[in-house]
Amino acid sequence: MADTPATLLRRVVGPARPTGSPRTVLVVMCAGYFLVLLDVTIVNVALPRIGSGLGADIGGLQWVVDGYALALAALMLTSGTAGDRYGHRRVVLAGLGVFGLGSLACGLAPDVAVLVASRVVQGTGAALLLPGTLAIIGQAFPDERGRARAIGVWAGIGSLALPAGPLLGGLLVDGLGWRAVFLVNVPIVLVALVCSAAVVRESRSADTPPLDLPGLLLGALLLLATTYAFVQGGRSGAGAPRAVAAGVVAVVALVALCVAEARRGEAAMLPPALLRRPAFDTANAAAGIMNLCTLGALFVLMLFLQSVQGRSALGAGLAVVPLFAPLALIAPFGGRITSRIGARLPAAAGLLCAAAGLALLARAQPHSGYAVLLPAFLLWGTGLGILTPAVVAAAVAAVPADRSGLASAVNNTARQTGGAIGIAVAGAVAGQPGDQAQFVRGFHAVALGSAGLYAATVLLVLALLPGALLPGVRLPGRR
Repeated sequence: MADTPATLLRRVVGPARPTGSPRTVLVVMCAGYFLVLLDVTIVNVALPRIGSGLGADIGGLQWVVDGYALALAALMLTSGTAGDRYGHRRVVLAGLGVFGLGSLACGLAPDVAVLVASRVVQGTGAALLLPGTLAIIGQAFPDERGRARAIGVWAGIGSLALPAGPLLGGLLVDGLGWRAVFLVNVPIVLVALVCSAAVVRESRSADTPPLDLPGLLLGALLLLATTYAFVQGGRSGAGAPRAVAAGVVAVVALVALCVAEARRGEAAMLPPALLRRPAFDTANAAAGIMNLCTLGALFVLMLFLQSVQGRSALGAGLAVVPLFAPLALIAPFGGRITSRIGARLPAAAGLLCAAAGLALLARAQPHSGYAVLLPAFLLWGTGLGILTPAVVAAAVAAVPADRSGLASAVNNTARQTGGAIGIAVAGAVAGQPGDQAQFVRGFHAVALGSAGLYAATVLLVLALLPGALLPGVRLPGRR
């Protein structure tokens, strides 16, 4: 889902100022941020063409989306610390370069294995880039009022990336083919690299702790093993040896991660003391559930709209604009409501509203018209618009002011992790074992027909409903 404007700025110190004007710095950083969030959703609309062009089954398509999300989730926390320690300009430039190379490799990929590997590279660049954009903007706008306005622009650009993804993806896929979805990033990255090198001056923190490499490696192993277990379970059955082995690896990695982080204490990638705060862990759990259900349902939905209902890529992209538009329109007002009445009611209401929208979506059939889809999209999107600012505000408010940057990074990581697992779960439920033999535009139409969409959305609704109880019990109300 869209990133949030909770600040990473308190950890950036030093008197250095960028060599370009603050507005130029803002434009360049927003361009990089827009690309990172655009690639969360733009690829979904290209999945049927990728499947038919490279002969990928549903498991392969899941990894095309999850390769990016997993790298982004695994490296998010560490990349923020790396920017503080080694310099945000240096890390952002590295992120742009890696993201551009990954995008080029994706556009030229000869098979699905190379495409998935290239998506991991692309996600690595995105993780390096994302935290530094906000830190550099804060350095460019030292006064509080100008900084607040700049962060508002940054957040607005992020909100626009979500509806722009399916729409721009549809235009590119129908006009130039699926490879254009990735290659379009390359010239933009080149311009952003040149401009960033010219206008951004280095900044770093003097007292940043060393990188938590054990936490990084164990966290990445946990995410990879969990996702692999679900994807392999969807391909071969839940009891398949590989799925079971991956599940065991995930459990071992989780235990080892908890032990390693407890030993490092406050120097850990994710300090255990933060997780003992009920409002903090509840806000991040709600954020993870939100993206688990949203990106999981979106993965199945974009395949359903094109390969079952026969829409073009552009038609599918236009169809889901009402889903993301409420997020961009309502989120600013949702933030004001949360500031007045607390996060408890908006978070619970947002989850329930999104669940209602997904429940309506479960009624969709191969020949259902837009009269069935539109109410589902509007309810679903409205829930996201109410929920997003509430969970971010709750996560940041639950920690001391000097840990707000870390709170924002954890919240982002929770969302990306939830999204990666949601895609694996939804694809596993919608595409059952043995349904991979026949393909229509890249995947089996029966497996992801109305029965597959129904099964996936019902499961996700069942995840949202108990999730809505958590904010009502553990998040603060009116202050």
